[in-house]
Amino acid sequence: MKKSIVAGTLAATCMFAPAAWSQATTPDRQTIRYFKTPLEKDVTRDVEMVSITVPPGAGNEFHRHAGDQWTAVQEGEVTFTIKGQPPVVLKAGEGNHVARGIVHRQQNLSDKPARYIVLNILDKGKPVAEPVPE
Repeated sequence: MKKSIVAGTLAATCMFAPAAWSQATTPDRQTIRYFKTPLEKDVTRDVEMVSITVPPGAGNEFHRHAGDQWTAVQEGEVTFTIKGQPPVVLKAGEGNHVARGIVHRQQNLSDKPARYIVLNILDKGKPVAEPVPE
């Protein structure tokens, strides 16, 4: 009886452990804000610069900004997707501009960390990003 309980427990552990491991969370991305200040000659908007490090397999969900965003990849590669369009892979040394209101996301689909710099010019008092359902 004791052997069958141990065998059953071991079998259940082996069966369900991979599912539990696959649901383990991916490490969070790290964000460093270098500055945020009112835009010169237009105090209704803020300008900010941040550095974002994204571990493999991580990224953000579809979102939009109340302003413009410029991105420059410093290390690794970032998969950039505008909702409804095919993804574009940006590598170190490449960048892009996202105009106000464009629904997009950035992901690191590679097996190495990625780091990029973002410059935002956003409406003052608005959230940095507004999530958009998929």
